[in-house]
Parts: sequence; structure tokens; C-alpha cells
Amino acid sequence: MPIDDREASRSTGPWARPPASLPPRRTRRANRRLSWSAIFFMLILASVGIRAFKDLSRPEAWAYWKDQYFSPSLSSTLIPNADFDGTGNGRPALAIHGTIGPAAASWLRSQLEQAHLAPGDAVLLSSPGGDVGQAIIMGEIIRSHGLATAVGRSDGSGRVRPAYCASACVLVFAGGKPRYGVEGSLLGVHRFVTTTPVRDPVADTQRTTGMLLGYMTRMGVSSSVVEAMSETSAVRWLAPKEALAMNLVTDPIGRP
Repeated sequence: MPIDDREASRSTGPWARPPASLPPRRTRRANRRLSWSAIFFMLILASVGIRAFKDLSRPEAWAYWKDQYFSPSLSSTLIPNADFDGTGNGRPALAIHGTIGPAAASWLRSQLEQAHLAPGDAVLLSSPGGDVGQAIIMGEIIRSHGLATAVGRSDGSGRVRPAYCASACVLVFAGGKPRYGVEGSLLGVHRFVTTTPVRDPVADTQRTTGMLLGYMTRMGVSSSVVEAMSETSAVRWLAPKEALAMNLVTDPIGRP
């Protein structure tokens, strides 16, 4: 039987011409899944943002970010040839001045990376102290780099002049190996106190004392320096012979 032309035009075999346009693949169900995925992503993003806001709303968190990125409490100067004894024979040193803030350890790490100091080079300190925990980490960083420490400032010619290092700064100084004793410079110690409320002040004091004792022992400093710290709330300036007897100063002449 003959086949009607209209029937032939409806042929769906492999010889048929493709339709002018393909139907959309995305179904209503797929659109719904996509919408729920977007909502779920926004909820996660919001929860992370709220958590970050809560973390940053704490005073200590803001203090850290301020010290790290906006206004560091410490400043540094790279001295190509620091002259410790006036002979003109020196070595590279990074001079650090200011208060030890809540982000001081991270700041020091970045400064040392930029300075490219080699083992045996020095870190000059001039500071009234600051954060005890950060000071200990700074001392550990200095020790890991094999750097010496000294208390002093450098003038325009590179000559090291006397300065003072008190409170938590002494912990940073203890990280050096060796530790130079610049004539006229001062090391001051005192009892450390907690500025934030604690449940058990006695236990907190014992914990801090143990932490300081362990750190000083690792740095090769006598435990008598911790005893000197605990004896007074006012700064006690150590005599040169006293600092030497405690092994806090290892080179009283200060020759590199």
C-alpha cells in the first residue's frame, strides 16, 4: 500500500531531520535542587561570618589584629655592621625597639625573614617589656635562628650604645646564644602579673613560674633569675656581675 506523504513527514527513523531547537534539559526538579544548594551555601557562609565576627569582637582578638597589621608595637632597623666594642669590627644586627605586643612573635618572624640574618648575627633589644607569652616565643625564634642578643641601640655609624631591657624583654634576650653584655646597658626583672581575671590566682602564678623556669632552663640561664623575678613587683636592675653569675649574660665584654 502506498504511504501518505503526511505520514512520511512524521518519520522518526535515523533519516529524519533534527528538530530546529532542543528542548531545555533543566527540569523543574533540577532547578529546585539548585535553589536549595544556593540556600545551603548562603547559610554556611552566614554561620562562618557570624563566628568570625564573634571571634573578632573579643578585645584580645582586635588587639592582635591591630598589632599584626595596622600599628605594630615594635619597630626594627637593620644594621649592616653593628660595632659592639668600638673597634669597627662588627656584624649584621636587627635592632628592635618598643613594647612587646600581642602579635610580636609573628612580627619578629617576618622581620627576620626580610633581614636574612645568618647564624651568629645579632638582635639588639631596647624594650620596657610587654606580653610574656609572646616574649617566650620570640626567644625561641631567636634561638632557632642561631642568633646572638644584646641590649643596646645603634647610632648612625653602627656603634652600639647602651639601652635597657626590662620585664618580658629579658625573656627575649635569654633566647640569644651568646648573650652580649654591652657596657652601660641594663637588664631589669620583676614579678609577672596576670592582667585578665582568673579563677585561681595561686594556681595561675604557679603555672607562670613553672613556664618561666622551664624556658630559662632550656636557654641555659640559672634558675636564680626566676627567683629574682618573684621577689619584687617593682623592676629590679641587675648588676653586671649578677647577670653574669646567673648566666643571663654570657659575654660581658660584648665582642662579636
